[in-house]
Amino acid sequence: MSQFALQGQGVVLAGDDDGQGPAVLVVHGLSATRRYVLHGSTALVRDGFRVISYDSRGHGESSPAPSPADYRYDQLAHDAVRVLDDRGVDRAALVGMSMGSAVAAAVALDHPDRVSALVAITPAHLGTPTRDPARWDRLATGLAEGGADGFVQAYGDPGVPPKSLDLIRTVMRQRMSRHAHPAAVADALRTTTAGAAFPGEDALRGIRCPALVVGSRDRLDPEHPLWIAQRWAELIPDARLVVEDDGASPLAWRGGSLSREIGAFLRTASGNA
Repeated sequence: MSQFALQGQGVVLAGDDDGQGPAVLVVHGLSATRRYVLHGSTALVRDGFRVISYDSRGHGESSPAPSPADYRYDQLAHDAVRVLDDRGVDRAALVGMSMGSAVAAAVALDHPDRVSALVAITPAHLGTPTRDPARWDRLATGLAEGGADGFVQAYGDPGVPPKSLDLIRTVMRQRMSRHAHPAAVADALRTTTAGAAFPGEDALRGIRCPALVVGSRDRLDPEHPLWIAQRWAELIPDARLVVEDDGASPLAWRGGSLSREIGAFLRTASGNA
């Protein structure tokens, strides 16, 4: 594995480039890092794919954007294309989780020649801005003023059993501790959620590459309801939807199983290209 630092547009994007074969670009979710998509699994690399992942601007090891307003979806999509250019990749499969799925869809819509396939993992919305900006502002303020503990406190209690709530809070603290610039993540929480990744759900009908949508039945994760993943799969032509069995642990959080599902899909997509 080699690490890279891509400079330009006022930011430095930190990432990893591992393996040989067809390129796969991995794009993480809002307030996460590149570690929180495949969750440490190297199954795709072992399966003959080149996996490129990076921390979004202001997240993880990447530097903050030039201003608090510079976390719009169009800028995030442009960053993804710049990473492809920097890595010498003309065309890649894009694998995005949550916010990353929206970024990947935006790239597939605006740069269809650069995207060989799309994997959207637990998409959080249908392209349009959030309907609850006050909530995201509260989370951003909690993070900016109180760090990981402030974010957890602002998140509150989603009404789950105490053991589950303890688990959620532990995961949140671990994830937030991976950010070198938490104030920048707070800016992203406000700016990214206020903008549109693409102009509404009907835009998804314009995606022409093979697509896999990974949904989740996870009742502890109200941010990514199954119906949104189902809607993505309905709208993207010939998209396939996969979801874990009811009662099973979420596929989206099982890195090895998720990677094998993605690898099988990409081999099929390549064979049908």
